Amino acid sequence: MATVAAGRVGLGGAKLHTLNPKPPFPLWAKKPKLRPFSESPSNGKLTVSKSKPFTVRASGGELLGFAHDLFVGVGVGLPCTVMECGDIIYRSTLPRSNGLTLTVPGVALALGAVSYLWATPGVAPGFWDMFVLAFVERLFRTTYRKDDFVLGKKLGEGAFGVVYRVSLAKKPSSKKEGDLVLKKATEYGAVEIWMNERVRRACANSCADFLYGFLESSSKKGAEYWLIWRFEGEATLSDLMLSKDFPYNVEAMILGEVQDLPKGLERENRIVQTIMRQLLFALDGLHSTGIVHRDIKPQNIIFSEGSRTFKIIDLGAAADLRVGINYIPKEFLLDPRYTAPEQYIMSTQTPSAPSAPVAAALSPVLWQMNLPDRFDIYSTGLIFLQMAFPALRSDSNLIQFNRQLKRCQNDVVAWRKTVEPRASPDLRRGFEMLDLDEGIGWELLTSMVRYKARQRTSAKAALAHPYFDREGLLVLSFMQKLRLQLFRATQQDYGEAAKWIIRFMAKSGTKQDGGFTEAQLQELKEIEPRKKASAPRNVLASVLRLRRKILRTINESMDELNQRRKSLWWSRWIPREE
Repeated sequence: MATVAAGRVGLGGAKLHTLNPKPPFPLWAKKPKLRPFSESPSNGKLTVSKSKPFTVRASGGELLGFAHDLFVGVGVGLPCTVMECGDIIYRSTLPRSNGLTLTVPGVALALGAVSYLWATPGVAPGFWDMFVLAFVERLFRTTYRKDDFVLGKKLGEGAFGVVYRVSLAKKPSSKKEGDLVLKKATEYGAVEIWMNERVRRACANSCADFLYGFLESSSKKGAEYWLIWRFEGEATLSDLMLSKDFPYNVEAMILGEVQDLPKGLERENRIVQTIMRQLLFALDGLHSTGIVHRDIKPQNIIFSEGSRTFKIIDLGAAADLRVGINYIPKEFLLDPRYTAPEQYIMSTQTPSAPSAPVAAALSPVLWQMNLPDRFDIYSTGLIFLQMAFPALRSDSNLIQFNRQLKRCQNDVVAWRKTVEPRASPDLRRGFEMLDLDEGIGWELLTSMVRYKARQRTSAKAALAHPYFDREGLLVLSFMQKLRLQLFRATQQDYGEAAKWIIRFMAKSGTKQDGGFTEAQLQELKEIEPRKKASAPRNVLASVLRLRRKILRTINESMDELNQRRKSLWWSRWIPREE
């Protein structure tokens, strides 16, 4: 018998040399469980009483084998929770935290991911629009067929279609469903349906109110795309500018009445400012959703009589750069009178668009690399120029201006210095209007028609320009005021701050004080960069040539694949009428 009491162990009836020890428990073996018993059985089992002294009854070698296995074989002894030693607790017994642990790198990574997903043209909004909003809209929108319309007056005809004013064959239930506009398009009709559907969901106030579009097939005329808009008016900005009363005729249309005020530069400037603000608001809506119009001109800007605002029409040449629809790298659609000098919205080395999810995921990178929205800004700047200078409103004079600007290296400031000394009264009047309020109108114009696209302003930055500090003819809505405040907060010009830092550095003392003198700053400006060695330059040139060849090969392969595809994936959902 062995007695264990108060830390003492006594052995009786046991011989160490007769012991045949059992192999110890492995480390992963199950721990022996000790259970208290009120009675002590005589079958050699372990008995533990609740009192502090307790007795272990075993026979001979079995007792020492059990003790060896218990205290030596396991290697760690009884758990501290049983021994009540208070020293070590098994790791498995530590409480596990199920909460989210915030770290600085994790927060920064999450903010970066959210910023990327919502950066222009918007990856997250794009997936929501394509897979949720578009599906829900198709379920609940009103559908039309060709028999539902009665053709009326022809409003216009172009290279890609004919436009009619139509009415419904059945009596409309409300005035809102009255006159409509129908366009029969043979080419780029599917593109225009896609763009108008996207605009209706994302920025309905930027373009004309689009209702429906479908494909109508006949044995005589072949396939035609029918596009239906709500009729909002016939007057385009081009029609209004060709009138002798411009811009006062626009003032009457916007306000709904003729103002009994003296005519002059201040009044004209206020009208032009209102038109420009409406155009830039419409452009910002398009660009924010990833659409570049590529054909901004007065003929494609219509005055909506219902909302008394100017809206953009004719999206057949537009490119959806969120998913790459209607974008071909080496192909462009433009009007040479209003096109930007670069002619392409993105670099010609940009490959054709991959599948829609991949294109959407990469769209913020390509947008920031190329800034394609600046293409439309240049065209809008030319419209601004036409509104300020009546002599440039005719096509022949606008073409002549483009030639003069090209001879001046596309520098509008140099053009002004060339023509202003011998300018006609109309030109002088235009310069005077743009020079009002310390020349903020001229400053905005020059920022919109710069030669390099990256140096031009964006629609958001233009709306935040001081030229639009006044509200104009119409009082802005609450949402428009909120957007303007946001633009002004995020599109501030920090050039003055940089100049202040330079002046502070120049006046901060001598070398001992850590500053620079004006002479030292001038020396820094005049330092020319060192020319690289010929060998590294040759290696770099070889790498660039190889890169161009690879990109050219990829572009040609993608173009061939695109030409082989008979139908486009995004045009398959367009309803068909046989």
